[in-house]
Amino acid sequence: MSILTIFNLVIFASLLSFLYQLSKKKIDLSKLVLFGLLIGTAFGAYLQIFFGSDHQVSRETIEWTNIVANSFVNLLRMIIIPLILVTMVAAVLKVEEIKSLGKIGGSVVAILVFTTMIAALVGVFMASVSGLDATEFNLGDREAARAEILESRQESLADLSIPELLTSMVSTNIFRDLSQSRSISIIAVVIFGLFLGIAALLVGQEDKTHGERIRSFIDTTQAVVMRLVKIIMNLTPYGVLALMTRVMSTSDIDAILTLVNFVVASYIAIAIMFAIHTLMIIFLGANVRSYFNKVWPVLTFAFVTRSSAATIPLTIRAQIEELKIPAPIANIAASFGATIGQNGCAGVYPAMLAIMVAPSVGVEVDLAFIAYLILVVAISSFGIAGVGGGATNAALVVLPLMGLPVTVAALLITVEPLIDMARTALNVNGSITTGMITSRILGGKTEETEPSISDSPLQES
Repeated sequence: MSILTIFNLVIFASLLSFLYQLSKKKIDLSKLVLFGLLIGTAFGAYLQIFFGSDHQVSRETIEWTNIVANSFVNLLRMIIIPLILVTMVAAVLKVEEIKSLGKIGGSVVAILVFTTMIAALVGVFMASVSGLDATEFNLGDREAARAEILESRQESLADLSIPELLTSMVSTNIFRDLSQSRSISIIAVVIFGLFLGIAALLVGQEDKTHGERIRSFIDTTQAVVMRLVKIIMNLTPYGVLALMTRVMSTSDIDAILTLVNFVVASYIAIAIMFAIHTLMIIFLGANVRSYFNKVWPVLTFAFVTRSSAATIPLTIRAQIEELKIPAPIANIAASFGATIGQNGCAGVYPAMLAIMVAPSVGVEVDLAFIAYLILVVAISSFGIAGVGGGATNAALVVLPLMGLPVTVAALLITVEPLIDMARTALNVNGSITTGMITSRILGGKTEETEPSISDSPLQES
């Protein structure tokens, strides 16, 4: 390890210490997350400017700062499955009528798919008005190699038909899905949790003694899991600092400048979709400023981690504790939103690529093409993994179904991390918005039964 690397790590440790000192002053978590974001951006920019992304000093520094970044992300991924399973069972036990679960699930899926179709329209609009055309992009040797890899991945993704994909959401081995061995393991665990909760509810109705024991056990387990989530959430500012350091120091600036038009158009499309979510929130009668203040730490974490799945614990917590969304709705909206109807990754992105690629192969972009594209996007949005690279997987499904080549996705991989951050934040915001809309639609049909916790983790460190 070089002297410069040691010097950089001393700076990084000092920044972590600075955040810790701020936390002792009882500063809100949302503000601490903002400080972590800004400090991490500045430190990462320093590494990029003075050393560059490929310099040995930068690589060594990031290798060590990744201990904080990766450990934090791993902690959240660790809690995803226990949180989903326990909260789903608890939610079912606290729903007055089993039939309301079907209404919740149906409403959530319908809203997620509907907003994804809107997102696809936004992607079509931005790609058209920006004049994006894949014929302007030239694949170099590195991109050509990536194209070959993507084509092989395309074949594996095409193995399942839509009916087969929907069927695979029902687990054949719950222990395998508890280990998240599949891209749709989260949905499988949600479905298992629903059935387990229904079984527990029916047992409780048949035998009140068993019912009391079951509820007591689930309530205690849920309280422990929620406390664990709170502990991990309090580490968010430090994780954001380390993650943003990695993002800024490893970004390919040359690639970004080459594809700046696509990057700008993508961010504008994402901003438009955020505005549409905001209009939906206003229509519900909610205070927009208060809403974004409450979900800011969640969106920030989604932004820097590029993982909708890893953000699930924060998404559930924000809905229940901050937005007062009933627990059953919050759990289903957050869990389904990580793998179904992702507005950014499965909506905006593949639609933009399809409009870009079509002219390069002589396909006319007319109303019939756009209508079919929106339908394909809606169907293919099921089962897209809520992790970094999910948007590429969505493109590998949508483009072949539209009869278009996937090679352009290889070139865009160079700027994927930069765009994927905003897309993931949009995905998560779509899940939360879906929870709010579903809660309003089904108002009064489910009760807000989640235990109240006075010291909300989104309000203090």
